[in-house]
Amino acid sequence: MNKVLGIILGGGAGTRLYPLTKLRAKPAVPLAGKYRLIDIPISNCINSEILKIYVLTQFNSASLNRHISRAYNFSGFSDGFVEVLAAQQTKENPDWFQGTADAVRQYIWLFDEWDIDEYIILSGDHLYRMDYSKFVEHHRKTNADITISVVPIDEKRAEAFGLMKIDDSGRITDFSEKPKGDALKQMAVDTSILGLNPEQAQEQPYIASMGIYVFKKEVLRKLLTENPDQTDFGKEIIPYAAKDHNIQAYLFKGYWEDIGTIEAFYDANLSLTNQPQPSFSFYDEKAPIYTRSRYLPPTKLLDSQVTQSIIGEGCIIKECRINHCVLGVRTRIETNCVVEDTLIMGADLYEPYTVRQNKLKDGGVPIGIGANSIVRRAIVDKNARIGQNVQIINKDRVEEANREDEGFLIRNGIVVVIKNASIADNTII
Repeated sequence: MNKVLGIILGGGAGTRLYPLTKLRAKPAVPLAGKYRLIDIPISNCINSEILKIYVLTQFNSASLNRHISRAYNFSGFSDGFVEVLAAQQTKENPDWFQGTADAVRQYIWLFDEWDIDEYIILSGDHLYRMDYSKFVEHHRKTNADITISVVPIDEKRAEAFGLMKIDDSGRITDFSEKPKGDALKQMAVDTSILGLNPEQAQEQPYIASMGIYVFKKEVLRKLLTENPDQTDFGKEIIPYAAKDHNIQAYLFKGYWEDIGTIEAFYDANLSLTNQPQPSFSFYDEKAPIYTRSRYLPPTKLLDSQVTQSIIGEGCIIKECRINHCVLGVRTRIETNCVVEDTLIMGADLYEPYTVRQNKLKDGGVPIGIGANSIVRRAIVDKNARIGQNVQIINKDRVEEANREDEGFLIRNGIVVVIKNASIADNTII
């Protein structure tokens, strides 16, 4: 795998994940109590022995840069690296990144300096565990110019994806972006060609792109330089290349979730609490998910009832009830609170006892959730201050609301408390 260069695409402005992307790049959004989204593809690369990794980003990249520099330092151990490449304007390229392919095109001069055979191009906002070495081996075995990792899906979900048709050898022959009706039915294929059994093939007759690709080095350079007006891999570069390049499908059978929306992000996080088998497991010793070491103290639980939940390090939880929640690092919940079906991202710092007491005396709100509060079906971003006797319960069952000036939004009925927001005592949402 030392002949493979990893390129992780940080995505655009992350509007579908707003307000979680208000102050950070999409790959820097916290995940599962202690990780960030970017940890998934980087860990998959490291576990697959792909150790030369670039992360391309354009928006709010400060916290992403900080996380990567603290978490992934191979200095002195190997010639590997994880490096962020932010969009920049030059005489040759006066514009910011215009799409996935354009982002790679603008840095192709740098990637060319490496003695490699393939590029593996990954997304920064998916949750899955994959051995990329098998993906690359399939690419080499089939002598493909481009290989696309695909997942089998049923008709109900197929309308939301870019679909492909394949021939008997697994070569991709046709593409269709989010087809409907008759156009959808025409994209059905025999997925048993890719290794599904007959029952699975009947239930899942469509193949959808995961948005991750392996390119031969010279093929990627040729496609990017010959088609300067094509800015997106999935919609332009790859469909254009299909007519005279060998594009192969590689079937991925494991759990994979595109968590690019608030609802998908919320569901994916809370599904981690499932037992006996969560949708995605962080407990695989052979393929761990890496992240930054914080050296936090153990979590302190004081006379509390906790069920079906994940709790990060360094939390302080006092005399309250927690059910079906994910609590991030340094989460603080005061006495007599009820928190259910909620993702709390935690905090970046501790407020000393005297600071908290002085704030309470002056009518302020310390970081965390104040006493006697109720939080249900919500996402509470980092460093949020929720006062005493607050109810975040979406009492009017609102599906969508923009109340950013009040410190929260509602998306798909999920209340999202914005990073650094302050919710006053006795507020009812």
